[in-house]
Amino acid sequence: MATPDNLNPTVHIVDDDEDFRDGLAWLLDSRGLPTRSWSGGDAFLQALRAASKPWSCCVLLLDIRMEPLSGLATFGQLKTMGWPWPVLFLTGHGDVGMAVAAVKQGAWDFLEKPFQNNLLVDRVEQARRAALELQAGSRERIEFRKALAGLSGREREVLSELLAGHYNKNIADRLGITQRTVEFHRANIFDKLQVQSAVELAHRMGLYGS
Repeated sequence: MATPDNLNPTVHIVDDDEDFRDGLAWLLDSRGLPTRSWSGGDAFLQALRAASKPWSCCVLLLDIRMEPLSGLATFGQLKTMGWPWPVLFLTGHGDVGMAVAAVKQGAWDFLEKPFQNNLLVDRVEQARRAALELQAGSRERIEFRKALAGLSGREREVLSELLAGHYNKNIADRLGITQRTVEFHRANIFDKLQVQSAVELAHRMGLYGS
C-alpha cells in the first residue's frame, strides 16, 4: 500500500547543474525517497505560485549558486511567501559563509560539496523527520484553535481566570457564580481543549493559543 504524500515528504531538488541534479535525484530515489527536480529557483517559485493550494509536507535541497536566480535570492522570496518546510542548502567551499548566514535567517542546514552519499541521505532523512514534526504541530495548532473558538462566553471567562492562576473559589467569587459551576466549566474546558491540568492548558495556550 502506498504511503500518503503527507507522511512521505517529497525532496525537491533545485539546482541549475543538470548532471548534478540528476545524480542527486538518482541517489535519493535509490534510497526510496520521493524526489522532484527543478532547473532553478525561478522555475520552482513559479510552480509554487501557480499552485491552487499550499504544497504538502516536503523538504527543499537548494543550491546556493545558481543563474539567473541564486539560491539565497530564492530563499529570500520563499521567506516572504511564508514557506514553512526545511530548506537544506548545497554549497561549495567558498560559499560556506553565505550558507551559515542563511541558516541564521531560518534555513534548516547546509551541506558542503563534495559530500559523502550516506551523509547527504542521513541529513535529508533528518530534514524529512523535521518536516513531519512541523506538520504534526501545525495540525495540532489548527485543532486546538478550532476547539478554542468553540468555547462559550462563560467558558472563555473561566479560561482567562485559570490562565491567571486563580483557584476555583476565587474564580467563583470574581465571576459571581458558584464554585460548583466553576468546576463544571473547568471540566468542559479541559475536555474540549484535550488537556489534563491547568499547567498543560497554559503550555498549550502558549504554543497554539495566540
